[in-house]
Amino acid sequence: MKSAQATLQFNQLTDSVSQLVAGVDEAGRGPLAGPVVAAAVILNPARPIAGIGDSKALTERQRDLLAIQIREHALAWSVAWADAAEIDSLNILQATFLAMRRALTGLRIAPSHIQVDGNRPPSLIGLGLQCHVETIVKGDAKVAAIGAASILAKTTRDAMMVQLDELYPGYGHSGHKGYPTAAHCAALARLGPSAIHRLSFEPVRRSVIRDSGLGIRQNARDPGLVLSLSESRITNHES
Repeated sequence: MKSAQATLQFNQLTDSVSQLVAGVDEAGRGPLAGPVVAAAVILNPARPIAGIGDSKALTERQRDLLAIQIREHALAWSVAWADAAEIDSLNILQATFLAMRRALTGLRIAPSHIQVDGNRPPSLIGLGLQCHVETIVKGDAKVAAIGAASILAKTTRDAMMVQLDELYPGYGHSGHKGYPTAAHCAALARLGPSAIHRLSFEPVRRSVIRDSGLGIRQNARDPGLVLSLSESRITNHES
């Protein structure tokens, strides 16, 4: 059986100065609650990191240990997010692109080439980046820089959901991380949506209708209930 945890060989760049490749990936498009998080990483060819791969194929401990190494050894890294209100306003695809754009702007070094997981890239208009963008399907399992971005995005989002579970108890966010598990859907039916639920997602919308028949609960989108996280929605080398 092909090992899902096989080490990706870092692609040595022929010119590490002129070819600064940023890998970009996201985490959290499918959950009913919480932000969608994106990361951008420029790895250092002189300091390869063994074990990088698709974050979903790694254990939690492996991801956490690799995330530390990536932050320590990468030439540049940045993690950013779009919150539930932005997801509802824009739709999940455009909110994902927004998070990716924020992550790219957070890099302390401008990349000369960008590789994005998937088949659709974010727009670079207005970012001041003069470089080519390449999309790679299943790139997190093929390209080390994208795999590194996948790991930073997922570990950051998981940590955020643990924090949010303390702010919005009863839903079990620290366990399911906002994904539509049976336990989460049961809690949603019982409690109604919180300020971090994505009201545009059908299971959440249905719970709103069942809850009152009139609209969302008062606490959902209450501006006084905010994430205990960076206002800028970006964290990077400089943070």
